[in-house]
Amino acid sequence: MSENFIDIRNISRHFGTVKAVDDVSFSIKQGEFFSLLGPSGCGKTTLLRLLAGFESANQGEIFIDGVDVTTMPPNLRPTNMVFQNYAIFPHINVKKNIEFGMRKEKLSKQELENRVQEVLSLVKLEGYEERFSNQLSGGQRQRIALARALIKRPKVLLLDEPLGALDKKLRDEMQIELRNLQKAVGITFVFVTHDQSESISMSDRVAVMNEGQIQQISDPHDLYYNPQNIFVSDFIGTTNFLSSSTGSSNGENIMVKIDQIGEFSIKNKLNIPENDNETVVSIRPEAIVLSPSPIDKGDIVMEGTIENSSYYGELTSFYVRVQGAENPLIASSQRFDNNSFEGNKCYLSINFEDINLLKKE
Repeated sequence: MSENFIDIRNISRHFGTVKAVDDVSFSIKQGEFFSLLGPSGCGKTTLLRLLAGFESANQGEIFIDGVDVTTMPPNLRPTNMVFQNYAIFPHINVKKNIEFGMRKEKLSKQELENRVQEVLSLVKLEGYEERFSNQLSGGQRQRIALARALIKRPKVLLLDEPLGALDKKLRDEMQIELRNLQKAVGITFVFVTHDQSESISMSDRVAVMNEGQIQQISDPHDLYYNPQNIFVSDFIGTTNFLSSSTGSSNGENIMVKIDQIGEFSIKNKLNIPENDNETVVSIRPEAIVLSPSPIDKGDIVMEGTIENSSYYGELTSFYVRVQGAENPLIASSQRFDNNSFEGNKCYLSINFEDINLLKKE
């Protein structure tokens, strides 16, 4: 597997004074499912369009499989793109929609037919060749768009929020199918989304973007549990932020005073300097153990009172007021009924390993 199958070097794309993509550099491995994640306007779609050749860079270079494609037109690049709106032609059937991009390829009738059947099988739509778009569901139209892109056998498939128009249940189902499809064809997928759960459930690695720049590139587990800054920690899932300050270091650990909780020695993953008053700690809700009775396990144990709760089916989020804290802590649990627990005294337990020390931005 090539480590630098796609190599993006100092790419920028500015629209007047707006820096949509600002001096971005990273690489993507061959056969990787790679996601660009971020809020609206962060530059992720512009970056995808730069890869496709639909936008021209103000500076920088793009290499795909060792070839400089920076100024190469879209039709000559080894890429194909699936758009959010699918762009399926309503006046022709499924088969002709899939064949559309192959018109200029010098293929025999039989070879073209073989390719059509191959991609229909990949997207699990055999037998739908004669149907028109108004006879297809949203999920089926999305699969046709994928088939039309895959029939050209690109080295890289670019996907611009292709699941955005689907309802939640179908979206969840298509996430699994899309991941399975990527494994089956073995080509590199570059996927754009603003949905955090979508990106971390599907991707080998995720690049989090904000204001035209990459904030962090990591595998989903590392992204969630080891965020590099406050933006990433806040954007990926839910977290508790508490103001803190650092003291002296001791090997890999550093003394941290956490407001309203106390002073402790925790791992300094990001090499935050000593005696820094501009830090915060991040603690995920599911890392806080909640109990209606006193807890004798855990590095930090506190008392609190349940102020509110939100029930989500698979879990309940409790908002716990701890003495002296400016905001309630959020603790998530699968074990408690929100109706019987609300308003009562509770006990919380936190382990040092679940605390991330971050620099204020």
